[in-house]
Amino acid sequence: MQVELKKFGTTLLSRQNGREAFAAFQSNLASLGEKEDLKLDFEGIITFSPSWGDEFLSPLIKQYGSRMVLMNTGNPSVKATLELLEKINQLTFNVG
Repeated sequence: MQVELKKFGTTLLSRQNGREAFAAFQSNLASLGEKEDLKLDFEGIITFSPSWGDEFLSPLIKQYGSRMVLMNTGNPSVKATLELLEKINQLTFNVG
């Protein structure tokens, strides 16, 4: 399953907005196959804050581990946030 994160907006800010996006996204996960990757596409994202990322990505990586693949992470805001989240949560994102 591939999800374009820009459907949540191009400026992903605040813990509250990340929590709301995660809650809205839960129904989509029901259709994810047991061995299927969850591909999150950052194309078109302008700003990506650590608080939004922590609320949205952290629960997903805990649930799907290496099956969660992050794509188009070249934006400096996205790169910096992912690096910070990896350091804080002591995990490694699967960037493909």
